[in-house]
Amino acid sequence: MSTDETTNNPGENDASQPTPAPSAARAAREPDHAAVDDPKQQQSATVADQPSDDEDAKPSGEDFGRLLDQFEQEQSSLQEGEVVRGTVVGITERGVLIDFGYKSEGIVNPNEFVENGEIAVKRGDEVDVLVKNMETSEGYPILSRADAVRLRAWDDLEKAFEEGTSVKGRVAERIKGGLRVDVNGIAAFLPGSQVDVRPVRNLDSLRGKEIEAKVIKLNRKRSNVVLSRKAVLEEHNADKKGQTLGQIEEDIIVEGQIKNLTEYGAFVDLGGIDGLLHVTDMSWGRLQNPSELFRVGDNVQVKVLRFDRERERVSLGYKQLLPDPWETIEERFPIGTRITGKIASVTDYGAFVELEPGVEGLVHVSEMSWSKRVKHPSKLVGPGDTVEVEVLGVDPKGRRISLGMKQVQENPWKLLAERYQVGDRVHGKVRNLTDFGAFVEIEEGVDGLVHVSDISWS
Repeated sequence: MSTDETTNNPGENDASQPTPAPSAARAAREPDHAAVDDPKQQQSATVADQPSDDEDAKPSGEDFGRLLDQFEQEQSSLQEGEVVRGTVVGITERGVLIDFGYKSEGIVNPNEFVENGEIAVKRGDEVDVLVKNMETSEGYPILSRADAVRLRAWDDLEKAFEEGTSVKGRVAERIKGGLRVDVNGIAAFLPGSQVDVRPVRNLDSLRGKEIEAKVIKLNRKRSNVVLSRKAVLEEHNADKKGQTLGQIEEDIIVEGQIKNLTEYGAFVDLGGIDGLLHVTDMSWGRLQNPSELFRVGDNVQVKVLRFDRERERVSLGYKQLLPDPWETIEERFPIGTRITGKIASVTDYGAFVELEPGVEGLVHVSEMSWSKRVKHPSKLVGPGDTVEVEVLGVDPKGRRISLGMKQVQENPWKLLAERYQVGDRVHGKVRNLTDFGAFVEIEEGVDGLVHVSDISWS
């Protein structure tokens, strides 16, 4: 080595200058000979370890200085507001210590790692953090986990918006016009018209559920994000639709999921195509509202009643999978049978009595009492009342049963001749006056006529 080369050797000229101390994490990664203070000892140790025929070998002092300079240059490139990846090296009351490659560890507020009341991170975990402040009075950088997650979330939203991919979020609450969805800490708006392929009346049913949606509008400066769950469902349905249409036929039994409930029925997802299960085809009995039998999300087996392939409309039936109670009605309710039932509804001409689920019979107003003048059936019975009736007639084809209430009561006119003899004097109450006489009630339900010619001798 020439004299000039020896003079320009930075390892020898700078040996008298103090060497910057790396961080604990950095020092642990340096080779053992880096801790030797004497440059000659460094050179000797290096030369002893190197092969004798290595012409490009350099003194360890120069190697150490070069690495240190490179390390400082890399760290000086870190800027505030940048997201970096670091490793958890400690957890204290002051905060969570993160080694992110700088000359000293940074610190994160421990509250940013708390889940269910406990810190959900441990030593050795790798996390993304945002550099908030590189130089503080305490001497360590301030980092933020929450801000890093938020920035990454915005980046993911922008990428999904540009590429047309979907994102996942959790429905937080119902707001005016739709739903607020939490997407990794970012509040997004899901309009009611974009919730499903069909109108959803009860948006509260989605609260707390995780959904998949597409970003259809994004403005990062205004923190404005608009989602569409409908777009994702339409894509999924398109894939299943062709297969379902090729398999569906009338009179077959298929399985589906209740997607939506209305007053008139339920929409069932058969796999890319929805079928309507009308309320009249849900039960053989009386059903006021579909919600009495089904809930959104229920898996059901239904029968295809009608299928319009061109219009892609499917009519479904649920009660058709159950035995029709009218097929054996004559065997179970022969004429003369007395049975207890419940008043299902009352009309001007009588009352309908439910004998069993799916079977109702009519008690005509004329069959309610032997002697009472019934102006309206509601004067005697009301919905929900339990009554005893007798079967008067059965029509299986017309699905009709005629019932009587008075038939299970004693007929007062049969015993009238025993209780009242010709010539007996009785007391009664005048119930009605006519031109030809007066009607007198001698007991409940029994009226007698006093003709005008028998009222007075004179």
